[in-house]
Amino acid sequence: MRIGMSVSYSVDFKEAVARLGDYEKAGLDIVFVPEVYSFDAISMLGFLAARTERLEIASGVLQIYTRTPTLTAMTAAGLDHVSDGRFTLGLGASGPQVIEGFHGQPYTAPLARTREIVEICRRTWRREHVVYEGRHYRIPLPPGEGTGLGKPLKLIARPVRDRIPVMLGAIGPKNVALAAEIAEGWMPAFFHPEKAGEVWGPALAEGRASRDPSLGELDIAVSAPLAIGDGVDGLIDRARPQLALYIGGMGARGRNFYHDLACRYGYAGEAALIQNLYLEGRKQEAAAAVPEELLRALALIGPASHVAERVEAYRAAGVTTLLVTPLAADPVRRLADIGRLKAMAGGHGPGNGTCG
Repeated sequence: MRIGMSVSYSVDFKEAVARLGDYEKAGLDIVFVPEVYSFDAISMLGFLAARTERLEIASGVLQIYTRTPTLTAMTAAGLDHVSDGRFTLGLGASGPQVIEGFHGQPYTAPLARTREIVEICRRTWRREHVVYEGRHYRIPLPPGEGTGLGKPLKLIARPVRDRIPVMLGAIGPKNVALAAEIAEGWMPAFFHPEKAGEVWGPALAEGRASRDPSLGELDIAVSAPLAIGDGVDGLIDRARPQLALYIGGMGARGRNFYHDLACRYGYAGEAALIQNLYLEGRKQEAAAAVPEELLRALALIGPASHVAERVEAYRAAGVTTLLVTPLAADPVRRLADIGRLKAMAGGHGPGNGTCG
């Protein structure tokens, strides 16, 4: 099981990267850089590639609407080149509030667009002449839709790899089935080990039934806050604001995918309360309304014996990459927690789980 971290847009990025060498020595395997409506992830990933030597790097995730499929492929090939083959392309649809509200693009057909983008990326990385006739992307542009001068082209540079790993961020059943079918990896949000089989098992089974064996086993990368030791239980409350933000405010009523996920986990009443409070501007009350049971199910916080049990629960649910946020105030303690978690998780690399 790999151990990863996310370098957040809310911290001093250069300072965080400067500390990664110590985390690498402690057992860290992979670093994800998110992309929201802040700085772009690509420039940060290039900086990260130049400042590391062994750590795998990943976008976690790039939204699919604002880059052409071939630009996405070029960008991934470029990051894989400067990192000597250490890059994973994380993709996701984001949501209508960000795509339409910040980027000014219509939020349409996320599943079909994702499938087409992945297919075009893989053709580009193989240095084929890119000819694609999809529902949403047509390359070259057909006659009558431009100057008529477009012709099939292929990537000039030879990529380090002709198959860069693709990881899809997905939580809806159809999106999850798509990830299990076409991607090397899947990144769900707020993964509950005990309820994952019930909530996502059928979708994963559906996708795996059509999965190309050459993709290998599905890498399942999940996020969790981390603190190991006695007297750390109180740190669980630091996860409340993020859960409240996503369940309550990351989308409109009726179009909030994270709210829907909380409902599917069995917290419909609590999710409604959180959303009402959050949308009324009562964010602290919304955070306080997040169920303690849900918080603890999504965390790796407590004595070493408890964390070890939770690691095994994640493993039993098919998780192959733990993407953690160390919460200890002391930097030395945070490093130690990564080392202890790595010892508990054991092994390296995806492909040893069977969620669902």
